[in-house]
Amino acid sequence: MKDGPVSPLAPARFPDLPAIAGLEAAIGRAGFYKHERPDLLLMRMPAGTRAAGVFTTNAVGSAPTDWCKQVLAATRGSARGLLVNAGCANSFTGDAGDAACKRAVTEASAAIGIEPREMLAASTGVIGVVLDDSKITSALLHMKLDAVSWPKAAAAIMTTDTFAKGAGATCEIDGVKVNIAGIAKGSGMIAPNMATMLAFVFTDAALSAPILKTLLRQETETSFNAITVDGDRSTNDCVLLYATGQAKVPPIADAKDDRLAGFRQALSDVLRDLAIQIVRDGEGATKLVAVNVEGAQSDASAKIIARTICESPLVKTAIAGEDANWGRIVMAIGRADQPVRKDMIAVRFGELYAARDGMVSAEYDEAAMSAYMKRDELEITVTVGPGSGRARMYTCDLTKRYVEINGDYRS
Repeated sequence: MKDGPVSPLAPARFPDLPAIAGLEAAIGRAGFYKHERPDLLLMRMPAGTRAAGVFTTNAVGSAPTDWCKQVLAATRGSARGLLVNAGCANSFTGDAGDAACKRAVTEASAAIGIEPREMLAASTGVIGVVLDDSKITSALLHMKLDAVSWPKAAAAIMTTDTFAKGAGATCEIDGVKVNIAGIAKGSGMIAPNMATMLAFVFTDAALSAPILKTLLRQETETSFNAITVDGDRSTNDCVLLYATGQAKVPPIADAKDDRLAGFRQALSDVLRDLAIQIVRDGEGATKLVAVNVEGAQSDASAKIIARTICESPLVKTAIAGEDANWGRIVMAIGRADQPVRKDMIAVRFGELYAARDGMVSAEYDEAAMSAYMKRDELEITVTVGPGSGRARMYTCDLTKRYVEINGDYRS
């Protein structure tokens, strides 16, 4: 995080998150930033913890994402440690980056008394710089595990974020109370599959790695894969879900088990909350925008159209200028290269119709539309045909501040 104003869309305060039994954390400063700030997070879970992950589809990837994939595959989801550094992505760094990641993981696992193969890792920051793991080794000497301070943990993983992000929920599985808590970072280089973002979610439920993996993949689609700030997919994105097993849930063998309905909804709520907070902190953002697409040939087609609208620089700059330029939205619908019925296209801002049945709406009111566009949170809904396909995505506006932030990112 660089010094500067907090996003005008930031929540009023960091939420109160439930404690996760068996979870410990330590915060440190390895010095990956010129200014003094925490940039290292180390966490330990009890024996028997299970984990799952969803990772970026960026073809370049990074040393820590490669490490996590290998560990989760080799151990079948048995993991009880997490090491996160901010300030250096350790991506596009070749064999040297892989070796640095392995050394850092080895040192961190030794510091908390677990095996390297039980440790997952994540990095965020500048691409193309090999991780200086000696800084992590030195920082670990001054770090001590304790009860988790969620605000401090969330702050330690920030880069250009202007506020720390957290979300939590409590639910029941077959009559047993379970807690869910998560933190995330992200502000720019945000796009679906995944979105530069990291998210770490923890529950005390006793659930298997296959169930965690299934639930995480499904619920990520309507959360982290339904947001975009600038259309750029990072090399380091990941969402990790840990289950410490301290809440003794009766055995469940299938992710489709009805007893998981409450947990699934709670997990979905936490992931979506974290994802929307990332959009609220979009670099330079002043507007949070939800885009709904209805009447598409399929849900997949609707999502492509929604993403095209969300990522159009012309749409996003019009929103920044509080201009309800619905023609730009129609343009984006058409260039999504999806089946649409031109004579059925409708565009609505909130409850105000700008277009209906393929032309400007008879009730179009420029003054009412201008007043609506001054809001901090906007809802745009488009109808594109007679189909049943629907999608909802979140984005933000594109302002001069975005250019300033990314123009001097490395300086």
